[in-house]
Amino acid sequence: MSQPELSLSLQFADPRHRALLARHKVARWMRAALELPGEITVRIVGAEEGQRLNLEFRGKDYATNVLTFDYRHEPVVTADLVICAEVVEREALEAGSDIAAYYAHMLVHGTLHAQGYDHEEDDEAACMEGRESEIMLGLGFADPYRAD
Repeated sequence: MSQPELSLSLQFADPRHRALLARHKVARWMRAALELPGEITVRIVGAEEGQRLNLEFRGKDYATNVLTFDYRHEPVVTADLVICAEVVEREALEAGSDIAAYYAHMLVHGTLHAQGYDHEEDDEAACMEGRESEIMLGLGFADPYRAD
């Protein structure tokens, strides 16, 4: 089965993990989560920008791992994903996870959010986490919700 088209803009305001985030890898990870064609910008940021955006748009005064700004779900998924390099690195180390695998998970997670998936309610969380696990396993990564 062919994967949907993806127009990807990849920006590095914080270049610390640039070597881990080759464009072809980022596109592959995101395409695996896309159900429709997508036009998505991914911006890797530092903690200051991540905190400012999280405060401005979610009212939360801390940097988070991934922020998704979804503008349209169909016929083309249009969104911006903002990923905080410092938070990803810290969370990956705390989880004992490979940083690249953690980025893959955050990109899959953000791409699902861009399509309307959510995890505010228990049933939504179960659905979204199930999709994330399926996608990550399909990409050759460990299940992010299961400790082995």
